Amino acid sequence: MSKKKNTFYNGFLSHRLLFFCLACLLFTVSYNFVSGESDKVKLNLYYESLCPYCQSFIADGLVKIFDSDLHKITDLKLVPFGNAHVSDNLTVTCQHGEEECKLNAIEACAIRTWPNPNVHYWFIRCIENDPANWESSCFAQYGGEKTIKDCYSSDLSKTLIFGYANQTLSLKPKHIYVPWVTVNSKPLYNHYDDLVARVCKAFKGKAPLPKICHSSALSKSPESKVVKLQVSYADDAFNYQAKDLN
Repeated sequence: MSKKKNTFYNGFLSHRLLFFCLACLLFTVSYNFVSGESDKVKLNLYYESLCPYCQSFIADGLVKIFDSDLHKITDLKLVPFGNAHVSDNLTVTCQHGEEECKLNAIEACAIRTWPNPNVHYWFIRCIENDPANWESSCFAQYGGEKTIKDCYSSDLSKTLIFGYANQTLSLKPKHIYVPWVTVNSKPLYNHYDDLVARVCKAFKGKAPLPKICHSSALSKSPESKVVKLQVSYADDAFNYQAKDLN
């Protein structure tokens, strides 16, 4: 490579790297401003579109928050990046290909369009329930088509994805697979079927516990046992047998 071309290439990467850093900074400041201080339980889902295990958790796990009064004590954050990678030249590569990258960005734009989880959750659930026909069905049901498409076709969607990449890649401990769930920043590991009880237990606020926290279904004695946890690993996707990690 000639010196002139090398200088141009290095300058190009420097500008893209600067964009990435500014995007992450802008996203972090915005994220912290919106989230603020709250005594609600911080429930974060790090996921990727088109992952069947993420789809199942979004459709059947998270819905319990909004189908009950659990949302009153829960601060839900959806982080659509998952097991994607950001290369040295800031190209994002997704585990399920370009369509996943597109839908991750669409869902990031939906979160931006409707900051209230009780709104964007249902739109994202609609996409993940029918990823082949979401464009005709989900916009018709929930609206937001112009705003979300304008966001997706602009640099804003890239800013959002780089922000979610920064959040995901800076996790401590690092995420091992998706769906990756944290409750007050602590990984839930394989206790996904125990989500409601975990959120109820984590709440330390002064408000009364939601009715669902007193449900008889949550009073069963816990057992340490081997469970079949379906996940998509950061480097591969398969099922595995996991023991209770907590």
